[in-house]
Amino acid sequence: MSAKDQMNTFNELTNESVERMTALGELNMRVVERMTNRQMDLMSRFMEQGTRFMRAATEARGYNDLYKAQVEMTKEASEQMMNESKANLQLATEARDEYRAWYEDTLSGMRKHGAVAESASA
Repeated sequence: MSAKDQMNTFNELTNESVERMTALGELNMRVVERMTNRQMDLMSRFMEQGTRFMRAATEARGYNDLYKAQVEMTKEASEQMMNESKANLQLATEARDEYRAWYEDTLSGMRKHGAVAESASA
């Protein structure tokens, strides 16, 4: 293999490595964006829960009314947290699958170009 062919092979490998790392960066950004959106939704629900509690505290006619409102809000919050946990587990599963696909694609590319690099050095 000539020096020009070796340089072309080296440039091709470099460009593909940059593409792979760019794809990883984009994957990281998508995962972080989804996680951040989930966290913002959760914080919004906590704020709403606090507002509802303050409203219940000011509108309660007595301790029993306030207690009943707290029990109901706690029940709703528990259900929401369970749903959030399931949704977050689904998000983690999707992220795992996306990272696995990226890894497998990168590994197959490295194997393909490993043979090219070996032939270039021969």
